[in-house]
Amino acid sequence: MAIWIRVLSGAGGLVLQLLVLDAAIRTFLLPRVANVSLSRAVARGIGGVFRMLANSKRSYAVRDAILSLYASVTLLTYQALWLALSVVAFTLGFVAAGVPSFERAFEISGSSLLTLGTSSGHGSGQVLLSFAEAGIGLTLLALLIAFIPTLYAAFQRREISVSRLSVRAGVPATPWGVLEMAQSVDSYERLDELWREWEQWFIEVGETHTTLTILNYYRSPSPDQTWIGAAAAVLDAAALFNAAVDVTPSPTAGLCVRSGWLTLRRLADYFRVPYPSTIDRTVGISISRREFDGVLDRLERSGVPLVADREAAWCDFVGWRANYDAIIEACYQLFTCPRTDWNEATVQPLFGPSNKRGS
Repeated sequence: MAIWIRVLSGAGGLVLQLLVLDAAIRTFLLPRVANVSLSRAVARGIGGVFRMLANSKRSYAVRDAILSLYASVTLLTYQALWLALSVVAFTLGFVAAGVPSFERAFEISGSSLLTLGTSSGHGSGQVLLSFAEAGIGLTLLALLIAFIPTLYAAFQRREISVSRLSVRAGVPATPWGVLEMAQSVDSYERLDELWREWEQWFIEVGETHTTLTILNYYRSPSPDQTWIGAAAAVLDAAALFNAAVDVTPSPTAGLCVRSGWLTLRRLADYFRVPYPSTIDRTVGISISRREFDGVLDRLERSGVPLVADREAAWCDFVGWRANYDAIIEACYQLFTCPRTDWNEATVQPLFGPSNKRGS
């Protein structure tokens, strides 16, 4: 084979294998946000197929069932693509090492990567390439095997708090449900525990979901309770509590909201979701004043003590919500989660008292 073909094959194979190793290391091992072009292209391609299958004409339950497979299929595709590209890269490498044809080089490469031993090269250069390819193939497989327990551990930690929220906010979780349930058991002072738990939850999600970005697409076990919906419910509940409930405002609730919007901004930066760099509280939010008043009417019927000045409460609530409004609304679309409908507050049955004898 001509020397120039061998030189070009060797250079091309080396570059291709370096791209594969770069994608594998930065996707599975690097403990920081990494924009991996190869991984992002794979995720977008598979995402397009899943979005086509889960079209808007289907019911949400069907779409949720289809999309629940997306993350797992993407992970397996990463592995299959990296192995396939490694076979091609080393095929070019074996050509550069003197194998007389591409067909024979491909046979040796496939045998080496999968450690089958059905074909082998000749000479020290080809033998070294065989050993190197076998090591890389085993390493790529080991990366996925080692990655899965870490991924599912982070997923379970995320979902424990989401599931626990159903006790305090109903299913699906709603911001008025959080306050109404606290009123039903006379436990406003215990809400600080909830705010602290979710402050920590947001901090951990901000770390895990920007380093293990595939986690964002792992859907909650129950279609009725999504992690994005739960996050929105807690943020809105904390904002409502500090803006409208006639008790001493909670600094812990404010820290929870701050933790939440900082995490959402980290996710928005990774997924290139636009949001205002400076908060203009005069622009407005996606929740209308009529919806806000409907929720306050419900809370009033539930016995929740409310501030007398609703106009001031609305201004305060807008001030809190403006920090995360654009991002949380974009996340509903990005991760295909049902948006919390504040109009439901006017038709949902009220929570009754639950810590009194005879109730």
